[in-house]
Amino acid sequence: MTLNQMMYFYEAARLQHFNQAAEKLHISEPSLSRSINALESELGVVLFERTGRNVVLTKTGDIFYEHVDRILNEINLADRKMHQLTGSGGHIDLAYVAPLAGSFIPNVCRAFLLEDKNKEVTFNFHQDITSKNIEGLKSGNYDIIFGSFVKDEPNIKFIPILQQELVVIIPKGHPLEENDTLDASIFEKYPVLGYTRKSGLGRLTRDFFLQNKVEPNFICESPDENGIAALVAANFGIALVADVDSIHRNDVIIKKLSTEYSLSHTVYMAYMKGRYQMPAVKRMIDFILVHSMH
Repeated sequence: MTLNQMMYFYEAARLQHFNQAAEKLHISEPSLSRSINALESELGVVLFERTGRNVVLTKTGDIFYEHVDRILNEINLADRKMHQLTGSGGHIDLAYVAPLAGSFIPNVCRAFLLEDKNKEVTFNFHQDITSKNIEGLKSGNYDIIFGSFVKDEPNIKFIPILQQELVVIIPKGHPLEENDTLDASIFEKYPVLGYTRKSGLGRLTRDFFLQNKVEPNFICESPDENGIAALVAANFGIALVADVDSIHRNDVIIKKLSTEYSLSHTVYMAYMKGRYQMPAVKRMIDFILVHSMH
């Protein structure tokens, strides 16, 4: 059974007239009749009863018509959807680390949608640590991810898009409040709240402590700055975190590291090399490249 056979059957059943159906389909009536006869032979049933120049569906033909109607509607829907995906529509699955959830992801996606060519694009948003997002990217669940650079991933394209300075946050009234800048040694003197150790920022901050021969007393790990800042505000300890919107709050104080450290974190956009990308995904990548640090 071919799509043409189903279309021929559908028009003949709808118009109940072979000649009118043939004209509508821009084929000859004998061609239409041969196609219907071949379809009836293949199915082993009679679909039409001829009454003069008109035709009517048999009971079996009626049942077949219901199925063909659904199939052709689905094909038309798929066709419209595919055209939409190549126009201003499309769908993008994004995954990102928690620090980007507060402002970067909402702001960049909203700016992207404000362009006429992107106004009908839809998103699914996923949040996890970089290693999990990498897994989702490689399995095809995500189109684009944002997070830390990961070594030994030759099939993934990493592009730096954002630079975040690392700063120290302390609770109000803390003894360090009088200091203008802070050095690494202070992390041995007070309890420390850290990032989840398997996250990109967790590895970065722990490498910083290791390089400066500091052994912090970690009392808690958190995947994002919002959770860390809340615990700092409640006087659980101090923390070394990325300077993002969620730490700028009234109940914590932000201090810079001493100039000799110059510690920052680079956020990367990543996608699979050589994988087919829907037009909307390509436009999103190009949009971010234009509006990123590069």
